[in-house]
Amino acid sequence: MMYRATGNLAWLCAAALGLGSTTALAQSTSPMLSTYGTPGLVDMPTARTLRDGELAFTSSIVGPTLRNTITFQILPRISGSFRYARISGQRADGSATFDRSFDIAFQLAKESDFRPEVTLGLRDFLGTGLFSGEYLVATKSLGSRWEVTGGIGWGRFAGRDSFKNPLSAISDRFETRPTGFSGPGGQVEAGNWFRGPASIFGGVKFDLNERSSFFAEYSTDSYEAETATNQIDLSSGLNVGFQYRFKNGFDMKAFVLGGNEIGAQFSYVIDPAKRAIPGGGDRSPRPIGSRRDLAVADWNNSARGGGKDAAQRVLKARLADEGLTLQGFEMTSNGATIRIENTRFGTAAQAAGRAARAMATTLPPDVEQLTVVFQERGVPTTRVITRRSDLENLQYDFDGSRKSYERAVVQDAAGIGRAGEIAGTYPIFDYGLSPYAAFSFFDPDNPVRVDVGAQLTASFRPAPGLTFKGQFRYPVTGNIEDSDRVSDSKIEPVRTNAVLYARESDLEVNKLTAEYQFRPGKDLFGRVTVGYLESMFGGVSTELLWYPVGSRLALGAEVNYARQRDFDMLFGFQDYGVVTGHASAYYDMGRGFHAQVDAGRYLAGDWGATFSLDREFNNGFRVGGFFTLTDVSSDDFGEGSFDKGIRFEVPLSFLTGKSSKTVLKQTIRPVQRDGGARLNVDNRLHRQIRDVRGNELLDGWGRYLR
Repeated sequence: MMYRATGNLAWLCAAALGLGSTTALAQSTSPMLSTYGTPGLVDMPTARTLRDGELAFTSSIVGPTLRNTITFQILPRISGSFRYARISGQRADGSATFDRSFDIAFQLAKESDFRPEVTLGLRDFLGTGLFSGEYLVATKSLGSRWEVTGGIGWGRFAGRDSFKNPLSAISDRFETRPTGFSGPGGQVEAGNWFRGPASIFGGVKFDLNERSSFFAEYSTDSYEAETATNQIDLSSGLNVGFQYRFKNGFDMKAFVLGGNEIGAQFSYVIDPAKRAIPGGGDRSPRPIGSRRDLAVADWNNSARGGGKDAAQRVLKARLADEGLTLQGFEMTSNGATIRIENTRFGTAAQAAGRAARAMATTLPPDVEQLTVVFQERGVPTTRVITRRSDLENLQYDFDGSRKSYERAVVQDAAGIGRAGEIAGTYPIFDYGLSPYAAFSFFDPDNPVRVDVGAQLTASFRPAPGLTFKGQFRYPVTGNIEDSDRVSDSKIEPVRTNAVLYARESDLEVNKLTAEYQFRPGKDLFGRVTVGYLESMFGGVSTELLWYPVGSRLALGAEVNYARQRDFDMLFGFQDYGVVTGHASAYYDMGRGFHAQVDAGRYLAGDWGATFSLDREFNNGFRVGGFFTLTDVSSDDFGEGSFDKGIRFEVPLSFLTGKSSKTVLKQTIRPVQRDGGARLNVDNRLHRQIRDVRGNELLDGWGRYLR
């Protein structure tokens, strides 16, 4: 069953193309990638790895096969890949087969003067097994231009010149390899690994210069299924080719497979840890001048009509110039407190620093203690307290960021009420009209379907924490409704009826909610949302989060009552309703890794848990994956066996170099079924406040004085 998403895939694709013109992001020392998108020559792998955190995009075509792969270097020695392939002529009616698969590779040894680099890999270990195989490979550089590779492989790697499995000396079970896959596919078939005959493969690469390389390999992949349907003609295992690396970082490869088939490949590797513009493209912050000059400034001079109100007007304008909204202001003889909503900076520490600078360059000279209170939807979350003299002394200090961090105080901001709220702050009304794109992935008849149209979003906030919001869509054109895929679910069809929602709707009330966020106590956050919560469900969603300042651990609980909406996405409901909810644990593992476990009841009434792991870089670029296991059996779940996927978040600032809170998001599931499906409610608390509560605020402190 296909997967329907209304994310930012179009923007992400455009972003990927845009990266091609940003040479700062291209990695000229990345290893050559195979047609499977992992380090390799043509089809065979090498032992090389990408650099830690790098992300590779590869598209290759040869004979009947088109492969598109994303590979992420999760850790310096561990990489993971997701692949979507099209193989022509493999069905009984001669049509194409579409296949989704995952790989993982472990570097066992790094290269030294006398030792090769060694990697152990599992190809298609989580899929239908069409490309399934395991390998152990070694690669060694010979001088500055030559590189040789040799390895042993099983499964698809043992299709040519195979021999008895050496592992059969350990156990007879290694002599044979089961064929096919169990159940509906998508399971980890660990019992098949390293079984059956084995083959030896190898290859060599010669670098003409830093941009051009020749390569040759002996491949043990016989393309058995493809040759059986006469879709490919291979006369030998020899593959040869040439690669050229363009200045913008794109790699183009042309090769000959088996002496007869000509293939081509394009690859691009980015380093998410790097920004498009080193240091960023923001203008420099306002310098902190002499307090003596501020003493005679018009807004601080009572003889010229100055005073608190005048200073507030100037401060509000200067904060607005920084993309910060002033919502509260208090001033005493030696201190001042402001409440702000950050609408610009992706790094909370930079927003705190810019706000403190605005105070230091505006307020009377006697004001020494500067307090910045962060607010989310008018609700105070965290306050950062800085001494004005520290800003003055450290603004040009080479080690100023570290020293300012040591001297600053970060505290919870619960219990401060609405003291100092600026008159006229509420109500707040906002709206926007924009195009939208809704995607449907992995329909076997058409792997990418899309609807495009116009989207109107409006919100009204009459008081802190209370927001009324609506999102309305009008599809203009598209082909999601053309799919003939209907739900074949053995459990309640909470997601597999996505085509019916696309087919029976014109004007869509995508969301229409009333939301209230509040602080029930110190380190506690609450949310209640009522209405049409998402395109398929409406109801009531409640959430409570415990999250101390600076803590690696946060705990949450969510309880919802959800009712399935009518297919026309207007105001009616169907008969199905369910109480759903989860207990959640969030943990910052360090080095940018974030783990999350959500255990509870899902939309189809199944019970289980979702396990997530994400890696986030200092610039906000985020790559992650998840899987869900519930009491729904793999047979009842259907194709894919259990819910799983990968996700990306790309800050707009990563592409432009200029600060922005806009983030392009996309989640990709190999298959969207009904088991393990959660309610898609907006503004879950942890992600909303994490930047000003957890280690992110401290990790980003290097930008406090930027």
